[in-house]
This record gives sequence, C-alpha cells and structure tokens, in this order.
Amino acid sequence: MKVCVVGASGKLGKYMVRQALDRGHEVVAVCREQSVGKLAEFEGRIDIVPGATDDDDVIQRAVAGCGGVLVVLVPRGVHGYSSGTAQAVLDHGEPGARLVFSCGWHITRDGEDVYSWRLKTLVKVGGRLARLARFADLDDQVEACRRVFASDTRWTVVRGSDLEEDETQGLPVWSRHVGDPILESNITRRVDFALFMVEALENDDLIHEAPAIVSRESPSALAHAAA
Repeated sequence: MKVCVVGASGKLGKYMVRQALDRGHEVVAVCREQSVGKLAEFEGRIDIVPGATDDDDVIQRAVAGCGGVLVVLVPRGVHGYSSGTAQAVLDHGEPGARLVFSCGWHITRDGEDVYSWRLKTLVKVGGRLARLARFADLDDQVEACRRVFASDTRWTVVRGSDLEEDETQGLPVWSRHVGDPILESNITRRVDFALFMVEALENDDLIHEAPAIVSRESPSALAHAAA
C-alpha cells in the first residue's frame, strides 16, 4: 500500500514511517521544511513533501494515489493547525482511502468517556496556559476530530494515553471509552502507539471507531486479560 504519513518528523511520525516501511508499504512523508533533516535516516527509502500539514496544496500532492493516510493531529499554535490539517486530508484523500488520525484521551466521540480529575485539570489549566502562550490550542484538536467524526470517509481516530519511551510491548489493547477499567493504567509506549496506527490501516473493524489505547502489558490490561 502507498501510505502518506502527515507529521512525519516528530517522534510518533518517525516510528510510523519506520513501521510502515518494515511492512513493505511505500511511504510519502509530510513535514515542515525546517524539519526535513529529521528524516535523514530514511533517505532513499521515502518520498518527502515539505510544507505545513494544514496547507491544502501540500496535502493534495502528498496523498495522491495513497491508499492510507496516517495523521498526527498536532494542536500547534492558535491558528487552526489541527483542524486545517484534518480538513485538508478529508478533502483530498483518495476515495476509499483509510484515514487514521492520532490524538489524546481528552477527545470524546459520544460524551460517554469518564475522565479523572487529574486529566480534566491538565486539559483545562494546561490547555488555557498553552493557548495564552500561543503555543497550542487543544480546542482546535477537538474541532479537528469533530470534523473527522462527521465525515463519510473511512476514518479511525486513535486516542493515546500518557506515553513513554521504551522497547515495544506489542500491539496495545483498546476500549471505546476512557474510564473503562482496562485503560486505568493510562500508559502506552510511543513505539506501540505508532504500531496501532499502522496496523489500523488494514483493520476494517476499526473504521468509524475512536479507540482509546493502553499498553497490553500495563497492570490494568493484564488484570482484564486474567479476569
């Protein structure tokens, strides 16, 4: 499959590029021009389309002919970066392409998620400070996902827990709602977040789902498996 990775130069993006290549996919990577050097390890193995991920022309060129698009929804700045990125992918993705978006647990599809006081405080206070500093806009990531949920494309929105760096523990487990006991540990390895995203390209059971994920080796996942 020809796969476009939107936001390829960050930690999650590079893991997705690597894993897509390992699975034999042809990879097109999109990242800002100043970040192209971060993809040097893949030189000769991928095509790079430099530019802002919310740029219509950039995305249209990058996703042409791609059967799958992996999108890191980064809430950068306060000018609609996430929603612009999502909209460009929705507008220009090939008909029938699998579109897989990443975000955090704070995104809810149906309002049935149950959040801890810690997460609610982090989103409320941290999100407000980030916006005041003009660094990030979590509300725009919410708007981006609202647009995805409303579309008739073959989308999946993968909602990540807290992340850590370490060796892979395998494909994470998931549930439809934050607050479900299996997710209580709230930890996933970033390499495995990427693995879930890449695997979702060929898992039609995840179409029109917003799985909240957690490490399969986390205490809560192990307890659920043993029950």
